[in-house]
Amino acid sequence: MPRNFADRLLDAVHAKQNPLCVGIDPIYARLPAEIIEHKALNDESDAEAALDAVLEFCRRIIRIVAPLVPAVKINSAFFERYYWEGLEGYFDLVQEAAERDLIVIGDVKRGDVGHSAEQYARACLADPSFLNLDDRVAPDAVTVNPYFGLDGVRPFIDIAREEQKGIFVLVRTSNESAGELQHLTTAEGLTVAECLAAQVSAWAADEGLIGESGYSCVGAVVSTRDLDEARRLRARLDKSILLIPGYGAQGLGVEAIAALLGTNGDGAIVNASRSIIYAYQDPEYNEDGEQGWESCVELACKNFISRLSGHVVSS
Repeated sequence: MPRNFADRLLDAVHAKQNPLCVGIDPIYARLPAEIIEHKALNDESDAEAALDAVLEFCRRIIRIVAPLVPAVKINSAFFERYYWEGLEGYFDLVQEAAERDLIVIGDVKRGDVGHSAEQYARACLADPSFLNLDDRVAPDAVTVNPYFGLDGVRPFIDIAREEQKGIFVLVRTSNESAGELQHLTTAEGLTVAECLAAQVSAWAADEGLIGESGYSCVGAVVSTRDLDEARRLRARLDKSILLIPGYGAQGLGVEAIAALLGTNGDGAIVNASRSIIYAYQDPEYNEDGEQGWESCVELACKNFISRLSGHVVSS
């Protein structure tokens, strides 16, 4: 019987001694010259060639970070860009990461009314039930948009319970305009984000969802530079592991991350994407332009882990 997702995730964090999650958001134009100058991969206008280049890059990223971090977050949008073959490529990468013992988070941000949400949940989170796909796996967890309320989230919760998977519900996101909606206040003085946090907390406490660690397989996406807001949201989400985006390229600092940790200094996974996978374009890691791109990615990953050290519990 598989273990609760929250327990598995925290075990992976402790085993790797850090909570870093590497986000995989590949853009063809930013790929290393070694890849896009290859004669079979150098045509951005050809969907097959471009996708092959993107997948080669992503497979090598996964191989680099697998010994270092507990999890990767693969953003499906960057593969859906290439239509049906891109979707196949996305699931191939999920398989690749799973085979390297990484916790795999599918960043799909799905949300819809009940009957549609059921199909999205089956497509994005459930392991395939088709006999000819019985050797394939789906992500360990996915991101979910709660705008439709419990109707839109329940199918994902049900599959998480049945298959020991996880979900991360969007509560406070890291994008610049998020506050235009998420900071609106109710008559009681709570922000929309705080109301969402309270709702997610209730969902997370449902029967069969909380593991031995005391955390639920229903987590939340939370990112804010406001330390008071971070503490308020963390207090409302005491049973949820937080997926914290915005570290690195979007400027989220370790102080805000520390405020989002649980009472024992755990209960969070911290995502960094562009600042790691494109490290070879950063003078900090490639000042003279002579450093191999894979070495730059590895060094950036190790540096991010070092910067997080001391702000989180890792054992």
